[in-house]
Amino acid sequence: MPRILAIDYGLKRTGIAVTDELQIIASGLTTIPSETTIDFLKEYFIKENVTKVLIGEPKQMNGQPSESAEIIEKFVSKFQIAFPAMDLVRVDERFTSKMAFQTMIDSGLNKKQRQNKGLIDEIAATILLQDYLTRKMF
Repeated sequence: MPRILAIDYGLKRTGIAVTDELQIIASGLTTIPSETTIDFLKEYFIKENVTKVLIGEPKQMNGQPSESAEIIEKFVSKFQIAFPAMDLVRVDERFTSKMAFQTMIDSGLNKKQRQNKGLIDEIAATILLQDYLTRKMF
């Protein structure tokens, strides 16, 4: 069974998570500089069978697009040009960074480890993906 990949795209860094081949468990894959995301995905898609990509959709509490939405929309356009056949799903990413930070606290990471913004982005992508998998099951 092919994998599902989730992207938490940001101005500087992009967190990436992926499912196992049975699409049951989401795991953090990596955090990369945002400007390298398309190239990274081209290489990854050659090595792994991925049929669906989730990209976070930043929204404010009132449901309106957040200030980072424009940056992400530009990335989505580049993604669709680079991978026109890939199934793309936009998912609400509200609270994922806060949930990622809380996950780090709950995991017992010390203050210095919790300052690793790349790890926060990777965990946020994992939360996006696991939430999608959970909703897909029900």
